[in-house]
Amino acid sequence: MANEVANEVPNPVPNAPAKPTLLIVDDDPLITDTLAFALGTDYQVLAVDSRHGAIELVRQLPVAPGLALIDLGLPPTPHSPEEGFRLIGDLLAHSPAMKILVLSGQNEAANARHARALGAWEFIAKPSNPVMLKRALDRAREQAAPEVSELIGSSAAMEKLRSQIAQFAVSPFPVLIEGESGSGKELVAQSLHRLSARSARPFLALNCAALAPTLIEATLFGYAKGAFTGAASAKAGYFEDAQDGSLFLDEIGELPLEMQAKLLRVIENGEFQRLGETQRRVSRARVITATNRDLRQAVKHGGFRADLYHRLSVLSLQVAPLRELDRDKLALLEHFRQLYARQSGAAPFTLEPDAEARWLRYAFPGNVRELRNIVIRLITKHAGQAISPAELEPELDLDAPWPAADSGALAGEAQRQLERAGSFSLDATLAAWERAYIDAALRITRGNVSQAAKLLGVNRTTLYSRMESREEK
Repeated sequence: MANEVANEVPNPVPNAPAKPTLLIVDDDPLITDTLAFALGTDYQVLAVDSRHGAIELVRQLPVAPGLALIDLGLPPTPHSPEEGFRLIGDLLAHSPAMKILVLSGQNEAANARHARALGAWEFIAKPSNPVMLKRALDRAREQAAPEVSELIGSSAAMEKLRSQIAQFAVSPFPVLIEGESGSGKELVAQSLHRLSARSARPFLALNCAALAPTLIEATLFGYAKGAFTGAASAKAGYFEDAQDGSLFLDEIGELPLEMQAKLLRVIENGEFQRLGETQRRVSRARVITATNRDLRQAVKHGGFRADLYHRLSVLSLQVAPLRELDRDKLALLEHFRQLYARQSGAAPFTLEPDAEARWLRYAFPGNVRELRNIVIRLITKHAGQAISPAELEPELDLDAPWPAADSGALAGEAQRQLERAGSFSLDATLAAWERAYIDAALRITRGNVSQAAKLLGVNRTTLYSRMESREEK
């Protein structure tokens, strides 16, 4: 159960601005109580003791916390960082603007680099002085994180994407945007809207992973007064508010099966009903969806409706991962370097030639979000300096294996890892790959072990055995 600790220290000054909200996730009550006491004067502290508890709490809040302070070692595997790594992805899927600081005793350099690659703002080793911790939180809160406002780069993949966006923007049909987390799918959706005849109409975005299943129907379609406890008045949903503009549904693969049928009906004939009403309403909004999952595999294994998939993917766009965009990595570096230099008033840094070559070789598993955060850290630490490879390397996640496009690319990445590694463990690397694929299969199948086993091409008993073996290590 989540150990919710809400430090509701009243503001001493009447009508004073509300304190920023800080989410703390740690399974040690002594730590959460101490941090709530130390930080409660300046922050509205909400604390839970597990990844599940954090997601449930954030889903219930009207506005997601701007800051999160999380441990990596969380139940049910407190001696492994994997649950904390998953939480970083879950929180950023819910609220991409959230600043996540990791406070952990599992402070190996590899864990710090991987947490940052996943999108964490900073990594702080336990134990930490509360004064220093507050300074780190204040710095993160004060540092704005504007996203890329336009598609940057001149690679063949980027030029193809621009061409497809221009072609699809004038169409009224749904568009499915596929791509990895952090690759800029919402930016593509905004570009589709901006270049369309609907550009003067609303553009609304909703993250399907950010809502509790019980709230999705009311959020999408609205509800009548008295439809459920707490519905004191009628409220329109996203389809009504979008009018004849564009409605962007991110993380569409997380939509529960029972809601997929209702979404299909709206897409087919525009018809929907508010929760608790019988009146038929009609939506003229264009639906744009996005996912970082393979929906074809989800359809194959029963996790997503085939008829809805075919309706959503009438037009589809693939956003390439940053590792495939070659010198676009330098264009994005320049964009963010100048942006944050202006914002902070610091002189921009430069990369020495060897460091620039290393930048181009790096895979950026966290995509544009990771690149942006690296630039922020570099300009904070090395403003106005020429950065060497030795200064750049600590900011890169060099240890974790990442999927590659084909066997040749995989062999190349393996060679780069072996060349730069002081030591290397094949057993540990293979075990990491196995853990990643098991976790991915369980996510796709929503925890159904039988379906996950089919997806992985092993029998169920073998999968159970490997899962138990992993938990014992």
